[in-house]
Amino acid sequence: MSKHGKLKIIPLGGLGEVGKNMTAYEFDHQILVVDAGIMFPKNDMIGVDYIIPDYEYLRNRADNVIGLVITHGHEDHIGAVHHFLTDIPVPVYATPLTRGLIEVKLARNGATAHAGIHTIEAGKSIELGPFKVEFFHICHSIPDAVGLGITTPAGLVVHMSDFKFDHTPVDGWPTDYGKLAEFAGRGVDLLLSDSTNAERPGWTPSEMIIGPAFDKVFSEAKGRIIVATFASLISRVQQVADAAAKLGRRMALAGPSMIDNVKIARKLGYLDIPDELLIPLDEALHMQDHKVVLMCTGSQGEPSSIVGRLSAGTNRQFDLKTGDTVVLSSHPIPGNEESISKTINRLLRRGAIVINDSIAPIHVSGHASQEELKLLLNLVRPKHFLPIHGELRQLTRHADMAKMVGIPAENVIVVENGQTVELQGKKIKLGERIPGQYIFVDGQSIGEVDEDIMREREQLSRGGIFLIDLSIDKHSGRLLHEPEIITRGFVSPEEAEQLIPEARQRVMEIVNSRGLNNEKDIVSAVKSYLREETNRKPMVFVTLSRA
Repeated sequence: MSKHGKLKIIPLGGLGEVGKNMTAYEFDHQILVVDAGIMFPKNDMIGVDYIIPDYEYLRNRADNVIGLVITHGHEDHIGAVHHFLTDIPVPVYATPLTRGLIEVKLARNGATAHAGIHTIEAGKSIELGPFKVEFFHICHSIPDAVGLGITTPAGLVVHMSDFKFDHTPVDGWPTDYGKLAEFAGRGVDLLLSDSTNAERPGWTPSEMIIGPAFDKVFSEAKGRIIVATFASLISRVQQVADAAAKLGRRMALAGPSMIDNVKIARKLGYLDIPDELLIPLDEALHMQDHKVVLMCTGSQGEPSSIVGRLSAGTNRQFDLKTGDTVVLSSHPIPGNEESISKTINRLLRRGAIVINDSIAPIHVSGHASQEELKLLLNLVRPKHFLPIHGELRQLTRHADMAKMVGIPAENVIVVENGQTVELQGKKIKLGERIPGQYIFVDGQSIGEVDEDIMREREQLSRGGIFLIDLSIDKHSGRLLHEPEIITRGFVSPEEAEQLIPEARQRVMEIVNSRGLNNEKDIVSAVKSYLREETNRKPMVFVTLSRA
């Protein structure tokens, strides 16, 4: 088949980072979007709830967007759907479980402005404008995950979202190797593939190894068992339920996202949990400790999660007990290592027994390691390769592997968010550069918190505040009374009592001798004094009222 026309690939999230995955495909001014996820904030992103992709390019072309296709139900692929649909109300296409999880999320966020969600089974296809999208099953750490074969006038693209080659998956449904071979037979012009584990040698272990590990942990636990994982990690919920049933424990869920996701997964048949095994949390809290398992969120050490609050002693529904076994069933998301370490230390300090994947194989990755990535490249035999889903070091390592298995170096391209790529004829090349920044979500604020505000928050967290309040006679320009000075997060109250009188005296001298021509003079003088006395740099502010 002759290839004609230009396909533009627009990475808006997930390239150069782990999270907020979103990729758009544009042909003849018609745009197909794949995934709309969130990214969890890093330690230095103070006050941020989460981050969404910068899809301003799509917002400016909203009439050209013909659909949103979702590959699976993890937060880094569906977490921003309600934001996206509020701005660009287009049809959504997803497999049954993924659709159910999206509908739960939309209902929770009150999002109603969209053009409908359509269920697509793995093995089926849809046609949207110039795109024919074929859905094929892939193994991941959530049921109903799919990869995409996207046929366009410019060629066949295989979009391999998060995957692993698990030959013994929990749900008994392995990756559709036959479809991958069929694509190879047709001729794949471009492969996009998950790079999350591109630095890990070997093969990712099967989910099946977790079952015996849970059995062992559960059999040795004397008190309550609290298992923390992602609310969307449905296969882990099944494994915990199976272990609880074997050991004669009842299971309860804590947290609205965990409760909602399990409810929809059971309703759709993706979880096989008997009614008598699952009990309300209030009932579980009144049972004997050795007869219950509690499942909740917080495996990443998030302060606002249930496990985060338990470690700090601030959880409302129930508190930690000495002898509780807390199982953290996840790998740290890059940037979360420090938060997880602090949470584990606090849990231990409060008398819990903590099990994570460094102690027992209670979690395996849902992402392919190096040998699986090479196998995919050899199965698909693409003409061109674009690594996705990973930090730059992971994308680069994946690109090296592609060259290692025989893809010419000029046909392998590594880009980050915002750098478009064009596929035309038999060539791939860089296109235009568009915005691909972080959009911070902070409460009701979306995108209003920018990098400058983040830097200010970081400064405040490091040095604190030194606030000087001045009341000036509007006629004479002289002080009506001594300046009031307040400090927060700067020095101890005892130190402040020693510093404030001298700082106040210096401010009065400046105002009374020179008048208040420029507030910057006061800020500069006070900063110099505080630096001399403390070797610290708080943020100094001056507030002024005239009477």
